[in-house]
Amino acid sequence: MDFGTMITAMVTPFDDKLNIDWTQFENVMDYLIEEQQSDSLVICGTTGESPTLTEEEKLESFQRAVKYARGRCKIIAGTGSYDTAHSIHLSQAAEKLGVDALLLVAPYYNRPSQEGLYQHYKAIAESVNIPIILYNVPGRTGVNIDPETTIRLSHIPNIVATKDCADTDQLTQIITGAAPGFLVYSGDDSATLPALAVGARGIVSVASHVIGKEMRTMIDCYLRGEVKEAARLHGQLLPVFRGLFLCPHRVPSPAPVKHALNLKGLHVGGVRLPLVDVTEQEKQFIASLFA
Repeated sequence: MDFGTMITAMVTPFDDKLNIDWTQFENVMDYLIEEQQSDSLVICGTTGESPTLTEEEKLESFQRAVKYARGRCKIIAGTGSYDTAHSIHLSQAAEKLGVDALLLVAPYYNRPSQEGLYQHYKAIAESVNIPIILYNVPGRTGVNIDPETTIRLSHIPNIVATKDCADTDQLTQIITGAAPGFLVYSGDDSATLPALAVGARGIVSVASHVIGKEMRTMIDCYLRGEVKEAARLHGQLLPVFRGLFLCPHRVPSPAPVKHALNLKGLHVGGVRLPLVDVTEQEKQFIASLFA
């Protein structure tokens, strides 16, 4: 399965009481698919505030996303956790709801060994029949999926890709050693172009909520061999890439991108605790990124 070059990890829109706003959920999908040109959407990933969503909310999100996408993009369900048994349960439920693939974050907090990581992913892969994308984000999970482990996992038939937030050296090792056809996606917006340069397929993005069209142009330029133009566009977009994650007080995602969407008139609400909304100073900084 080809997930395209630009996958957006979609925010979960909330109303004033921080319940999921299902009307806006569909509006955000339309906006990301049609206006921002996303090839695939991750539903209930980190940017979707998965740690604070109930299982019922996740399953309804998967079901609604599949139904509303109507084949316009691939729907990737975030079903990973630090509990292998629960990850299997949620992954099987998502598969029954018709999602195209699963995104499985590395187990966080309990910090398994590399063999534990391998066995975790192997067990989930053997429990479903749909494609699996690994998700390596050491800054959030406290554990790195080493390149050798990812390469080993790439030989399991339905483990078809990875979203990796590590540096380009690690991406290069994976791309060089993985099974034929295994796809590598950067998980760092500012590394989109460098990742493409070492052979990555594309990006799983947060910034594509607000500059997806521009990112699409940059990616397409690079793939057409227009490297200088791609580099120029990368330079233009870099302040937004960095700004959405390096607000004055390093506000955790998705608070900054949610505010950016609210500024654009796409009302997605605030964030659930323990995350907090951006401050007035941070709002001014985010607005300046698009001035």
